[in-house]
Amino acid sequence: MSNEKRVIWSPQKKQEEFLKRSEYEALYGGAAGGGKSDALLAEALRQVEIPYYRGIIFRKTYPQLSELEDRSAVIYKAAYPKAEYNRTKHCWSFPSGAKIYFGAMQYGKDKLNYQGKHFDFVGFDELTQFSWEEYSYMFSRNRPGGPDTRVYIRATANPGGPGHSWVKQRFITAGEPYTPIVEEHNIKTPDGKSVDIKRSRVFIPACVFDNKELLSNDPAYLASLSMLPTAEKKALLYGDWDSFSGQVFDEWRDDPNHYKDRRWTHVIEPFEIPPHWAITRGFDFGYTKPFSVGWYAVDTKGCIYRIRELYGCTEKPNEGVKLEPSAIAQEIRRIERDDPNLRGRNVYGVADPSIFDKSRGESVADIMARAPSYVIWTPGDNARIAGKMQYHNRFAFNADGMPMFYCFNTCKNFIRTVPALTYDERNAEDIDTRLEDHIYDECRYVLMEHPVAAPLQKSLPPAADDPLELNAVPRKETFYML
Repeated sequence: MSNEKRVIWSPQKKQEEFLKRSEYEALYGGAAGGGKSDALLAEALRQVEIPYYRGIIFRKTYPQLSELEDRSAVIYKAAYPKAEYNRTKHCWSFPSGAKIYFGAMQYGKDKLNYQGKHFDFVGFDELTQFSWEEYSYMFSRNRPGGPDTRVYIRATANPGGPGHSWVKQRFITAGEPYTPIVEEHNIKTPDGKSVDIKRSRVFIPACVFDNKELLSNDPAYLASLSMLPTAEKKALLYGDWDSFSGQVFDEWRDDPNHYKDRRWTHVIEPFEIPPHWAITRGFDFGYTKPFSVGWYAVDTKGCIYRIRELYGCTEKPNEGVKLEPSAIAQEIRRIERDDPNLRGRNVYGVADPSIFDKSRGESVADIMARAPSYVIWTPGDNARIAGKMQYHNRFAFNADGMPMFYCFNTCKNFIRTVPALTYDERNAEDIDTRLEDHIYDECRYVLMEHPVAAPLQKSLPPAADDPLELNAVPRKETFYML
């Protein structure tokens, strides 16, 4: 009788790298075809020999779970012939008594469906479809069902989607791939003692080129990805987190190689602002959500430079610091007193018109205008579509690679949030206001104070080696001055 084990599924190289990680959180993927779903399903099986083990894998909606359910039926049933799946409860029950669930959070409130429950393993498939609030809520549900179980979180993702910005910030830009990102949390106990706990996370990149089995079974899949629109090709073929489907400002470029010469990039190194350039300050108020203040210099040709920012956000994306208007005004005055590019300058302020509302008492604008700060605002033009078009007009490059808008590389929150904005599915011409759009709005008021006409011709950055034609020139568009 043979003692050889029957192989149901074996990981490929990148999947194996993902499966062997010991960090509390790990994100796998970044492009299409990397074998992400199989890796997540396999990871959930790790502890099913323990009777009290409970695991759960999320997709945004239950209909999206069908492919995972079908694939789990192939892997799980083959590995554990006596395992049973209840499609009504979306739950696998294993001979040991362990269970693996499939869950969904179509709406933010759906996270409360898991209140009071515990899961040793929590997985998210297509993490960029979830909000930070939905993802982070499951930290509280990620606890052991008994002794000797491992408690951790795993996720997969492609660039794009409503959660693109926070996922990129947490896993992609926070550190190098394969390198653990370690955070230390200091916790005060009821008896006054201090406890330090470290938590780590890591990003494991993968793309279709890492999935040899897929390419062997379907060599034409590469052609399928290369036929996608440019943004989707870059995101799904190569895992480009700066380019994705649904991106509002796909003309945005952040190229460190051109920070000095300012060609073919919107992000540049800071420099001393000439004394004769005008300075404008923009403001979007927020309390439970972030507030945003931005300072802009306008040169003699009308080009706008974002030179400083004050963003009232906690370490959690899209969560405000709850500062009173008077405290914000004091901080604005401090910055304009201490910043060499702002000190002694005449600063013109434009803000969200809603701060002038007096229907519920003293307006935010009146509070900020009081002594000792005397921060004065003018109502901004809140035309949403016209304001969005001003971004497009200014982000466009001329033949020399020069746009009409630049951002100092010190304005980290503008660089993080504005390029990550996507379109609203219910209003195809506007951005999705459920995203972190506060800097976008604040800057929009400033751009509407200095409108420019649409360029008659747009230029694209020079193409590098491009065997799959990722940078193919799209259909030319013509604009007419209004």
